[in-house]
Parts: sequence; structure tokens; C-alpha cells
Amino acid sequence: MNTYELLLAKLSDQWEKEISLKRNEFLVVKGDLNTDLFLVKEGSLRVFIEDETEEHTIRFGYKNSLITALDSFLKEKPTIFYIQALKKCELKIITKEKYTSFLDKDEENKLLWQKMLEDFVHQQIEREVDLITYSPQKRFDRVFKRSPHLFQEIPQKYIASYLRMTPETLSRILKNLD
Repeated sequence: MNTYELLLAKLSDQWEKEISLKRNEFLVVKGDLNTDLFLVKEGSLRVFIEDETEEHTIRFGYKNSLITALDSFLKEKPTIFYIQALKKCELKIITKEKYTSFLDKDEENKLLWQKMLEDFVHQQIEREVDLITYSPQKRFDRVFKRSPHLFQEIPQKYIASYLRMTPETLSRILKNLD
């Protein structure tokens, strides 16, 4: 069992409630102060920011993913992110207060959380390097290798946004796979 699976197993009886989201419904919008942590039971979501002209997809959440407005969760300030359901979603919720209490109960819980955050930071560094240094084809190859399930779960236009390429470029790359 990896770190993430172990943390989820230990959290199994800690979730406080469950909610459903319809397709395209927002879980969090920019400016919200939301410090809850969510577990995706079913469905898929995207985390994005927007500028004056477009939306920029940052992350995805799908079955068995933890998702949150991390800036708000960590700093208890309004978020800059949107979290939107891409498919109908079923989510479990734990408040930051209860989650913090869970972490404080056991040193192993804290270590698992720390390891998970380290893994997350490493993933973000890899993504940043991909976006800065690699061609669209290489970015696609690296994401496809790391997360092939993404291409079954997430609509192509959002994957293109995540990869910082046009939907047409992604379409051409996918056609060349055949």
C-alpha cells in the first residue's frame, strides 16, 4: 500500500458528510474561503484559474483523488482557484479542523500527510519543468506516461488547457498515436 492509499485508509471513518455535484457545477469559485478537503468518490473535476482572455487548467480530480482549493486550505485566505465538476460527482468532505485533529492524533498521520505534500510539490515541479522546457509532443508523452487514465476521464479541451496547447494540437498528437 503506498502513502496515499494508507492515508485514505486511515481517513475512511473520518469523513463528515457527502455531497453531489451536477456536471459543470462549481465546488469552489475564486474568492471563496473554503478550507474543506474533499475525496472524489465518483466523477471528475478540474481546478483552474482565469485571466482576462482564457481559463488555465491546473489539476484534475477523479475517483479516489483528494481535492481542495489548496491555497485556501493551507493559508485560510480566499482562493484564486475554481473547482468545477466535469461529470456528475459524489464527494466526501472533511473540514480542516477535523482533518487537523486527525493529523494530531497520531505521528504516523502527520508523516503520511507530509509525504503526500512532498509528492505533490514534486509533481508540481515536474509539471512546471514540462511546461517551460518541452515541446507540446514531449509534454503530451510525459503526461500520457504518468497518467494514461486522464485520457479516459477528462474531455480533450481541458487536457489541452492543462498541457498548454490548443485543442487542435492535442487532436493532431492523438491522431498520430494510431
